[in-house]
Amino acid sequence: KQWYQRRVRGIEILEKGEFQLSEKERQSALNSKFTEVAASISGMCINPATQRPYPVSMVETAMKDAHVSVNPNKSAKQQALEVLKTLKESIPIERVKMTIRVSIGQGDAKKCRDQIKALFSSISSEDNDSQFEIVGTAEPGNYKPLAEMVGKHSRGKGMCEVIGVEKSSDMDVFKS
Repeated sequence: KQWYQRRVRGIEILEKGEFQLSEKERQSALNSKFTEVAASISGMCINPATQRPYPVSMVETAMKDAHVSVNPNKSAKQQALEVLKTLKESIPIERVKMTIRVSIGQGDAKKCRDQIKALFSSISSEDNDSQFEIVGTAEPGNYKPLAEMVGKHSRGKGMCEVIGVEKSSDMDVFKS
């Protein structure tokens, strides 16, 4: 009799495409996603005072204190970016800066050189020989505007590439 009920239930699931999770399974999935979001934040952010990443446990605590809930159906990275905005209100936290190289022809660079420079937080090298090339650190949110600007002004002949991420002095947590 039990095997028949399980079989009928299995056919029901296949026909309707629905599967009911038990409370424990749902809670386990939520806890797993919560930890995944916290680990993602820990990997992409630092404490600006110490220039070191926050431990996952500290990020989890800050998320709980801020009453953050996660959605088990959204990607962890997408949620991490959303949660980061909330965490900035309660703890000092910043995204790790990217090291970006931009190369564009001199003629094309005349139009947008100052705009490109404005998107960098610091510039480590600048070359104005045959091509305008600049290497520096920028906020991750500035990469897309940089790439679009280079593509637009160089008509696809320029280049914008991420060559690394800023590392804290004694930790090898972030690899490019």
